[in-house]
Amino acid sequence: MFKYDPKSLKAEEFINDGEIRATLAYAEEHKNDFPLIDAILEKARPVKKGNGYVCAGLSHREASVLLACEDKSRIERMFEIAEEIKLAFYGNRIVIFAPLYLSNYCVNGCVYCPYHLKNKHIARKKLTQEEVAEEVIALQDMGHKRLAIESGEDPVNNPIEYILECIKTIYSIKHKNGAIRRVNVNIAATTVENYRKLKDAGIGTYILFQETYHKESYEQLHPTGPKHNYCYHTEAMDRAMEGGIDDVGLGVLFGLELYKYEFAGLLMHAEHLEAVHGVGPHTISVPRIKHADDIDPSAFDNSISDEIFEKITACIRLAVPYTGMIVSTRETEEVRSKLLRCGVSQVSGGSRTSVGGYAGYSADERPHDTEQFDVSDQRSLDEVVRWLMESGHIPSFCTACYREGRTGDRFMSLCKSGQIQNCCHPNALMTLKEYLEDYASPETRAVGEKLIAAEIGNIPNEKVRGIVVERLEKIANGERDFRF
Repeated sequence: MFKYDPKSLKAEEFINDGEIRATLAYAEEHKNDFPLIDAILEKARPVKKGNGYVCAGLSHREASVLLACEDKSRIERMFEIAEEIKLAFYGNRIVIFAPLYLSNYCVNGCVYCPYHLKNKHIARKKLTQEEVAEEVIALQDMGHKRLAIESGEDPVNNPIEYILECIKTIYSIKHKNGAIRRVNVNIAATTVENYRKLKDAGIGTYILFQETYHKESYEQLHPTGPKHNYCYHTEAMDRAMEGGIDDVGLGVLFGLELYKYEFAGLLMHAEHLEAVHGVGPHTISVPRIKHADDIDPSAFDNSISDEIFEKITACIRLAVPYTGMIVSTRETEEVRSKLLRCGVSQVSGGSRTSVGGYAGYSADERPHDTEQFDVSDQRSLDEVVRWLMESGHIPSFCTACYREGRTGDRFMSLCKSGQIQNCCHPNALMTLKEYLEDYASPETRAVGEKLIAAEIGNIPNEKVRGIVVERLEKIANGERDFRF
């Protein structure tokens, strides 16, 4: 019998089934306890402190009570507070990135992923370094500065040496005014030694989705291959941090298991990282299972409605106010618009989930033979950027914190004090200006120039404001890569 202990390094103790079940029972018992719910909502609100804000956050049990609540007026307050929190710590900025699939060779048997070993009709492909370079140039020509590289788990075809070589290639490509300034890595759980190698290669965030925190379901969903080992997979973030990677990204694949169970487990994982390492997850992603090659999402009977999905996202934002939240092109434009209100701070744009899906294709073309999942939002990056700006957001291509060493607890301390906005807002405007000058359509550029002119006035520090105006002029004259 395992005992719940957030400071334990054993998966079945820091993600404890008994604690999750007790939490869900408590939440169900108190879902109509409106005085308690009102107190939890008040606790979650950002509080002004000096020039910034502070937030208490919520425990997995408190947040689970909110998730169980069905009172419409209080659900609406959850959305309002989630948006307050997002604006308090991240402002109206939305970070932009794209996935880059390196290889779909995989030895696992994951039943929800078309890359599983038994799928014999999907085309298997692994990019050469020359093809990696071509993909990077195509992504740079779109305007991207931040990538998340993806690869199946295959020690023969995709060893760590291959991943490291790809990272080196990505960082080496400078095409016209393009450059990839941050490479996040989403690959299978590995060893402390390999995480050290990734850290030395200069990665940004190490991302690993748990898929499901329900151990029995996890083992059934991963019947064969190294990913079958629940504990090794769940304990990966601790090994990553031991290896020196202090920015890690969590996520579950909603739809595989009951969402309330996953929600509690996800927050317990965040609490565990805070308790053991002094810093929680840098990001949390909220993917839902989607159709792909031989995968039919209707085969999984735990799918969730858009309304529940929005509520989950808002409750995560209330629970972990300082963590970045990501929604990908798995979701439609309509759903992504709604989730921006719920506290999302990062989105992908112009994404392809195929191996070699960018080079040689127009914005309207996309290969389907090696896709990991169907892309619901198929707009170009330019369209996504314009959509964000017309919705009142600043699309940010900034990578300054990573490049200035503001990662892990250093980033979180700045975020928690509200000081991060003194860097992020100006950096977002300058990187947006780069995009407008080098890649934007005339329509997008017109919208962007108007937005930048308005947002300059929202920089409170007069000296910083003057520097930004000066640098924006230099960017217009051809200089690049300014940052605070």
